[in-house]
Amino acid sequence: MKSQPQLSILKGLLFTYCIENTRDADREELITSINVNHHEELTWLFNQLTKPEFIKYKQDEREWHINTLQHFLSTDENFKSVFYLFDTYFEDEIVDNRAFMKTLLECLIRYHAQATADE
Repeated sequence: MKSQPQLSILKGLLFTYCIENTRDADREELITSINVNHHEELTWLFNQLTKPEFIKYKQDEREWHINTLQHFLSTDENFKSVFYLFDTYFEDEIVDNRAFMKTLLECLIRYHAQATADE
């Protein structure tokens, strides 16, 4: 059974960047060192912090995250609910939530393809 798209699952995926996450000075420094609004820097950060966790997900969980992002990016969703009351270590405010999510989606698709090839 295919899981329905749910914005709430994205908070779990992005918890790495949340200040409520367990203190890790190296991770915090890494997050604060990049420009969250710069596609290449954000991609680099996702490669460092999101990829190792995401590839551990089961195939159907990876697909659920990808399908959720694809679904909501195909609508006029602004993703404010994902970031509402979600304080991150990013130095700057995310200027364009949709651009952030598009970058995340590009990365997740690439990670999923790599994980699937390795299975």
